[in-house]
Amino acid sequence: MSSQPTTPPARNRSRTEARRAARMAAVQALYQMDIAGTDVGDVIDEFVIERFPGMDEEGEPHPETDVAHFTDLLKGVVREQLEIDPRIDAALARGWTLSRLDSILRAILRAGVYEMQRCRDVPAKVVINEYVDIAHAFFTGEEPAVVNAVIDRVGRDIRVGELK
Repeated sequence: MSSQPTTPPARNRSRTEARRAARMAAVQALYQMDIAGTDVGDVIDEFVIERFPGMDEEGEPHPETDVAHFTDLLKGVVREQLEIDPRIDAALARGWTLSRLDSILRAILRAGVYEMQRCRDVPAKVVINEYVDIAHAFFTGEEPAVVNAVIDRVGRDIRVGELK
C-alpha cells in the first residue's frame, strides 16, 4: 500500500501562499481605494513597487505574492462593482445593506464575490475559506460568519451544484 503525501508539493504550496498573499493585499488595496479614493492603477503600482518586495509592516519578509491574481482582483472588482454590489446586498441579512458595513468588510466581500464569479479555477469552498480567514485577520466578532454566509449564498447562485 502506498501512502499519499499529507501536504501539497512545494510548488503547489508556494502557489497557494502566493495567492493567499494576493488576496490579503487586494483587500487592503480595495480598502485604501474606498477610504482615500485612490485610483486602481496608482494602488496597483504602489503595492507592486513599494509593498511586495522586501518586508511587511511588522518587519517580516513579505511572502511572494501572485501579482497577476492581485491585479485581476483589483481591476475585476472595479470593473464589475455594479454587478457585485447588488449580489452582496441581496445576500446580506434582512435590514442590512453594503453601505452600512465596515469598509474592510466591504472590501473582503467584494473581492470574494468577484473571485467566486470569475476565478473558476479556484474551487468555491476555497474562495469561501480564504476570505473567511482574511476576515479573521481583521475582526474578532461576527464578521467572519457574515463573510461565510454572504459568499456562500452568492456562490450557490453563481456556481450551481458546486456547493452542497
